[in-house]
Amino acid sequence: MGYTQDYLDEASEIINLLDIESIERLVDALVFLRDKSCGRLFLLGVGGSAANCSHAVNDFRKLCGIEAYAPTDNVSELTARTNDDGWDSTFVEWLKVSRLGLNDMILVLSVGGGSIETGVSLNLVEAVRYAKNVGACVAGIVGRYDGYTAEVADTRVVVPEVNPETITPHAESFQAVIWHLIASHPALKYVPIELGRG
Repeated sequence: MGYTQDYLDEASEIINLLDIESIERLVDALVFLRDKSCGRLFLLGVGGSAANCSHAVNDFRKLCGIEAYAPTDNVSELTARTNDDGWDSTFVEWLKVSRLGLNDMILVLSVGGGSIETGVSLNLVEAVRYAKNVGACVAGIVGRYDGYTAEVADTRVVVPEVNPETITPHAESFQAVIWHLIASHPALKYVPIELGRG
């Protein structure tokens, strides 16, 4: 039972260390995206975080009324772009075709958030660079303060690292905890628009 107890103790510690103000800032940014800029939300992640993006797209669309997409939901386009152009440009080229603009937001779900120095998740780095260049809001739910996303994002939530051996499972698990909190937040409660009215 040693590992199980330690893992759950770590999860409890992370909950107590989460920066509530950073979560509220992300909620505020999403409210602005939906209600003021009328923009779209693009969720970017790789590996387990890509699966989280797919789930989060559903929640933000259905529960919050935010137009949301994830490039990893289309495996045909993703693999074609990887095969033809290389992995590093997969997300940025998808964002270009989607006409990412200053009214939109990208939300990166990632353990590390990308790193130029180590060459990890460069497709996230390139996407974040592009989003900043076109004036889109950049947000992240990540597991490291020193990753590219955390360093340059307009708003980000960092899952505290309590054990370097379990950073990946905790970061990916808490992505889900945090986006579910946000998607169920009263400030983002969706009131359906009646067709034919307004």
